Amino acid sequence: MGDLFLVRHGETEWSRSGRHTSSTDVPLTAKGREEARCLVPLIRSHRVGAAFVSPMQRARETAELIGLTDGRIDVDLREWNYGGYEGITTVEIQRTRPGWFLFTDGVAPGPPDHPGESPEQVGQRADRALAKVDAALANTEGVVVLVAHGHFLRVLTARWLGLPPSKGALFQLATGTLCRLGTEHGRPVIAAWNVRPPS
Repeated sequence: MGDLFLVRHGETEWSRSGRHTSSTDVPLTAKGREEARCLVPLIRSHRVGAAFVSPMQRARETAELIGLTDGRIDVDLREWNYGGYEGITTVEIQRTRPGWFLFTDGVAPGPPDHPGESPEQVGQRADRALAKVDAALANTEGVVVLVAHGHFLRVLTARWLGLPPSKGALFQLATGTLCRLGTEHGRPVIAAWNVRPPS
């Protein structure tokens, strides 16, 4: 059975400025496109058995740039729904909520079409995504690749390791990087994290 590769999309204007970005469909910057292209050698050095991609433009473009043109779009890979905190930075939120921390406090409610998610709800989506990964890994000799978003992939990593969603806070994840989740002696592990090719 192969490993699970996680790719966080390349830089966007909002990720660069620290604005929480879930439903706002911002494109990659020129730097973000270059970050994605730099991952090509890391991806091509492995046989890809299956790929799943968030429906957001920044993830789809990253997937295309790294050569995953036939990845399956999966709505479960969307970023954490930030509700009332969409487009707002942590510093701005903490002006009115001192000490606020996404992974334990969740978000303020948003409009009906963008209500926000608790850490537990994001964890449930991550569990659904991992069930699809498990099925794909059982039916391929290659790796499975997910192209998605920073906070969501951090929660998914926590769930891979059997940890609660809030423990996603332990895994800082940069744009345009690759992470590898695998097993050792039948137990889930992080095999590589925040990998970029050498300059």
